[in-house]
Amino acid sequence: QVQLVESGGGLVQAGGSLRLSCAASGRTFSHYAIGWFRQAPGWERDFVTTISRGGAATSYADSVKGRFTISRDNAKNTVYLQMNSLKPEDTAVYYCAAGSSPVRWDRGYEYWGQGTQVTVSS
Repeated sequence: QVQLVESGGGLVQAGGSLRLSCAASGRTFSHYAIGWFRQAPGWERDFVTTISRGGAATSYADSVKGRFTISRDNAKNTVYLQMNSLKPEDTAVYYCAAGSSPVRWDRGYEYWGQGTQVTVSS
């Protein structure tokens, strides 16, 4: 089993940057692909990005491509989401999730963190 804890959220002005972290417990962290999803009030949970077990493969939603970067450090059991050029529409609760493959749908992930709030002011 994997337990995930997100951190790094907060309030930032449009055009600013934040780096989210997803820290995992357990010695099998490197066995899991990690995805980031986000959910704004009144909206469904949306895919943001995902990274494969070793970090070689990544995938991004069109809305964040070129602005967000996912990376992982398996030695530290942590995945990072660097978010640049933030827009008000990026405001949401951001969740990380662990699964067997780096897929773009949330049902492909078995373990979820509690989420961290990101608010981008205009």
